[in-house]
Amino acid sequence: MAADEALHVVAGRQRLLWAAAVVLYGVGDTVTTFWGLSTGGVAEAGPVAAPFIDTYGRYALVGVKVVVFGVFFGVWRLLRGPGRAAVPAALIVVGAAVSLWNLTVIVGR
Repeated sequence: MAADEALHVVAGRQRLLWAAAVVLYGVGDTVTTFWGLSTGGVAEAGPVAAPFIDTYGRYALVGVKVVVFGVFFGVWRLLRGPGRAAVPAALIVVGAAVSLWNLTVIVGR
């Protein structure tokens, strides 16, 4: 399958991409972050979320996630063509990476 064909196949699965973004970035990162923060000795390292969590508590992370999803969804709505699939894909990659990182930090304690 050529790269262009693969891109069109992935782009045709926008709902699945957004569902994966919600699961990995929205739920996975949030749950593992809450878990890590509840164990003590673990702090949020994200440059965007950390100041909000430090100021307003760990539930501020939910607000940060809502804003991030809103911005990404807005950008996705503005874009046209199969390349727009990169927007939820970015959240999927980041969500998977930080969820795995959080688990590594928690288990390594």
